[in-house]
This record gives sequence, structure tokens and C-alpha cells, in this order.
Amino acid sequence: MPLTSSSTNVGLHLRNRHHGRYDFHRLTGIYPGLSRFVIAHPEGGETVDFFDPAAVIALNRALLMADYGLVFWDLPTGALCPPIPGRVDYLHHVADMLETDRRAGRKVDAKVRVLDIGMGANCIYPILGVGEYGWRFVGTDIDADSVGWAKKLVAANPSLKDRIECRHQPSAEYVFAGVVRETERFTVSVCNPPFHASAAEAAVGTVRKLRNLGEGRSTIHPVLNFGGQSNELWCPGGEAAFVRRMITQSAERPEQCRWFTTLVSKRASLPAIERALHSAQAMEVRIIPMKHGQKHSRIVAWRFAI
Repeated sequence: MPLTSSSTNVGLHLRNRHHGRYDFHRLTGIYPGLSRFVIAHPEGGETVDFFDPAAVIALNRALLMADYGLVFWDLPTGALCPPIPGRVDYLHHVADMLETDRRAGRKVDAKVRVLDIGMGANCIYPILGVGEYGWRFVGTDIDADSVGWAKKLVAANPSLKDRIECRHQPSAEYVFAGVVRETERFTVSVCNPPFHASAAEAAVGTVRKLRNLGEGRSTIHPVLNFGGQSNELWCPGGEAAFVRRMITQSAERPEQCRWFTTLVSKRASLPAIERALHSAQAMEVRIIPMKHGQKHSRIVAWRFAI
């Protein structure tokens, strides 16, 4: 698939497979288990109830089977169930960055190797990156059970064989140390950090998300339709503190990745992150806006050598 630049004002990336409404006839043909969750859309056509965790997981399973070469995908109870269109957008923008480097005559690895920081049980970035681009991944996570589950997903899908390695990070204090060797080199790192600073803040965020989906439905006792365990949703200081720590530790091993990148959900986090990048003496910084539905976010990317 040829690479082209995308406008930052059109929502999903131009190469994203998931523009418009889902084709439920196609999806249920590939994964019949989705059929029982399909309902009439209020504006015509079909949809699923995004308040129903089982429906969201079934939709993801169908999409991964239909578009990304999987034969099996599932999640343990309570694990984060990611929105696939938004997740794959991140990777398309990363691919654009690498293509820009190629066109500028900068060295880019012939075989792209990606470090996924905080892979989660869903293993979503490695799965999508293999399916879209054939990239190779090392995924890390501080939750041993999540790493074990991700390994099962990789083992169950022939298309992922020898392309994804899952590693346990034994310390929440470190991003790179203890899980990747100092001499290891990656083309790029990706990260979807825990956004919130506390469990209470995460609960408020869940209510807000459900209100956006709910069109007036009650959120007094919200269901985590997209799931998420504590380490996936919050950490002390929230995303700004996590990303600042990541920046500081990336400066200690600047050659670990040609590009370090992370999602940043909250615009208010940017000033502290930009100050940290200045203090770390990053040679180049890029901020790439993204939009999926009502959600606005951005990728922050930096490197220490051209």
C-alpha cells in the first residue's frame, strides 16, 4: 500500500480501513458470533450496543479476523478493549514519519522493528502493525498476566508467528531498563500511557465516555465497556508524569530508538511534556494531531539524532 500524507483535519487517516460505518454483512460472514449483537442503527443501517462489553469485544474480534489476518482474539475479564480505528491511526502516522525520513534521505531500517511500551493483554499495536505493515514488535508490560495472555494470542495466530515478542517489565519505575537491552535498537517506540492520575479520575473519564456514546442513557452505574485494569487506566501523576519519565529515561539511552513516540490524550499535558523534551535536549520534536469520533488526541514524537 503506497504511503501518502494525511490531513490533520479529516478525522481518521486516509489509509485507515475504517472510514464510514462498519459493513456488518461482511463482518458477520467472517465471524458469525457477531450476529447476535447487531442491532438497528437509529439513523438507519446497523450497529452494536457500545454499552455492552461483549458486543464491543465481538466487534473487535470480527474486525481483526476480517482485516488483519487473525483466526483468534479474546480478552481476559476486565482488560482494556481498544477501539481499533483509533489505534491503527497511530501506526499509519508513524509509517508516514518513516516515509518522510526515507524521502529526505535519512536512514530508515529496511525491516522496521517497533518497541510497544505497555502492550496490554490485547496486544493491539503489534497485531495491527504486523497486519498493516509486516513490522516486527517487542511488546512490554508491567502486568505479568497481561504478558501471558498476549503470548497466547501470538501463539494462536500463525500470521503473528516470529513477528511479536512479549516481555514482562518487572518494575513500574522503569520504561526501558530491565526489559530491553541497552544495545538493542528499534526503529520506533509506541506507547499508549495510562491517562489518569487516580482511580477516581479514571471513573470520571469512563462516565464522560459513556455519556458521549449514550445519547441520554443513564451513567449512574457505568459499565466499563472498553474495560481497563488499574495499570492501563491510571498511574500517579497521570499521563504527563508517565511521559516525562519516559522522556528522561529515553535521554539516558538516546540510540535505543530512532524515534520515541507516545500518545497524549490531554492537551493540558503538553506544556509539561514540551518542557521535559527541551530539558532532555531532544534534537527534533513532532506533535501530530489525531481525531477519532469525538475524541481528540495527539502523537508526541522525539529523537536525539537526525
